Amino acid sequence: VQLQASGGGVAQPGGSLRLSCEASGLTFSTNDMDWYRQAPGKERGLVATITSGGSTNYADSVKGRFTVSRDSVRRRLFLQMNSLKPDDTAVYYCHAARWGRDFWGQGTLVTVSS
Repeated sequence: VQLQASGGGVAQPGGSLRLSCEASGLTFSTNDMDWYRQAPGKERGLVATITSGGSTNYADSVKGRFTVSRDSVRRRLFLQMNSLKPDDTAVYYCHAARWGRDFWGQGTLVTVSS
């Protein structure tokens, strides 16, 4: 399984970024997918989940600002991040669990700063 994340960068407070994750090596359409993030000095935490059926769930800190979506034809996971705050600064990872194992992308850095 390979998960390739992209789309990170620098944004100003109040700005937007869109992350993308391309998946291979698993049946993407039937797999729940997640975004996690890890800020400097903090533990990795769940940001958003989207099930194979399209149901979504978000961390309280991002509700109303972030939107997770998926394109099963292109085998891609997305995270649209709006109204960014400095506290959103972190390395963002896409994640899938399959066959009793966790699979992680390489991470993409998001920096929110004026």
